[in-house]
Amino acid sequence: MEYDDKVKNRLKRIEGQIKGILKMMDDNKDCKEVITQLSASRSAIDRTIGVIVSSNLIECIQQMDDSDPRTQEDIVKEAVELLVKSR
Repeated sequence: MEYDDKVKNRLKRIEGQIKGILKMMDDNKDCKEVITQLSASRSAIDRTIGVIVSSNLIECIQQMDDSDPRTQEDIVKEAVELLVKSR
């Protein structure tokens, strides 16, 4: 699968968030502030996982041919399992 620049940029923003959290910890910021930022980072990661899985799902279904033993339903189930596993 080819990953587009939008997905890579999402991860770069998350990387910046994580670096910011480390700085907050170095600066002994309040626990609530750190947890808030960690939660925001986790949400951003979850959204990125969703984008990657959905893009991959679309790509897999579009590329299906008669030689693929999987059905569209199988592919959707695999995608859902990936999302559930990521939780």
